[in-house]
Amino acid sequence: MATEDYNHSYNYNYNYDPEEDSLQEVTEEASPGHLGVAGILSVVIYSAVCLLGILGNGLVIVITAFKMKKSVNTVWFLNLAVADFLFNIFLPLYIVYTAMNHDWIFGTAMCKVNSFLLIHNMYTSVFLLTTISFDRCISVVCPVWSQNHRNVRLAYGACAVIWVLAFFLSSPSLVFRDTAPAKGRTTCFNNFTLSDPLLEDRASREAGERRHVAVNVTRFLGGFVLPFIVITACYLVIVSKLKRNRMAKSKKPFRIIVTIIVTFFLCWSPYHALGLLELFYHVVPHAVFKLGVPLATALAVANSCMNPILYVFMGQDFKKFQVAIFSRLVNALSEETAHSSYLSHRGVTKMSSMNERSVANDRETSML
Repeated sequence: MATEDYNHSYNYNYNYDPEEDSLQEVTEEASPGHLGVAGILSVVIYSAVCLLGILGNGLVIVITAFKMKKSVNTVWFLNLAVADFLFNIFLPLYIVYTAMNHDWIFGTAMCKVNSFLLIHNMYTSVFLLTTISFDRCISVVCPVWSQNHRNVRLAYGACAVIWVLAFFLSSPSLVFRDTAPAKGRTTCFNNFTLSDPLLEDRASREAGERRHVAVNVTRFLGGFVLPFIVITACYLVIVSKLKRNRMAKSKKPFRIIVTIIVTFFLCWSPYHALGLLELFYHVVPHAVFKLGVPLATALAVANSCMNPILYVFMGQDFKKFQVAIFSRLVNALSEETAHSSYLSHRGVTKMSSMNERSVANDRETSML
């Protein structure tokens, strides 16, 4: 990649932001006060996501933390909601940034924090979904071991590890995010060179390019590819076990979590695709980013408010709309717990040894 191209693309003509996700063409004609149709639409979408995310995830936090008996599944749902809630409460900063035509007025520290929370939310969510999938798989494949070792304390320990790992992988945002004046505005951008864009030399630009590649590739592999492989493998094993024991028709126990996983990957796929394309910006038309980034941003941000909506509309039959939202959330979360255990124990009675069968029958009897 030519040094001149790298400098031209990142410092003068375009400020492509794959984390906070704006591709802003900075030209002499651009007016700091003008907000186009895409900007207005973005503000509307982000505002709706913020409102729904704070209310929905806040309600899930209250329900799982204070209204329901603690179980492994409620621990998973609680941590998913907390990760989304933290991102949503800082989303108004980015809404203002977009409304002001990408003029960042909150300082460098908040530029770093705001970006960090989006990436941290991504990692925390995908690691939790991977852990949930592995937990489901173990419950089906090794039901007796799961009965003896699967507990709330272990779930909290796993969540603590996930949050720490997500913090570590999201930390580049705290290092590389920066602010700089650009055509009458202050922009919040990725400064991989760690130097003044106007004073960069060849060595610093090349170092910045290497860091840029390392961050994007790590994010793609750790936040998308590897979790996707593990999740897919877990559910293939689960389906195989259920079919082998003639339990394939029982899909209810998995419908909520499978839908959450599919929704997550659909929301984040465009983001990661653009992140990879950004590494080849010199051969990719700028129009791809200009058109793709707003869509990728909207989908990635929208994922932070999707889970509570899925709980409400999948927890009970669509026809029973007279049930209050609070009750629907409780039923959705508790339904997942009960059916998952029931399915695991039904599987045990088919495929375990005589000793395992008696243990499983005791558990199933106690549930019923």
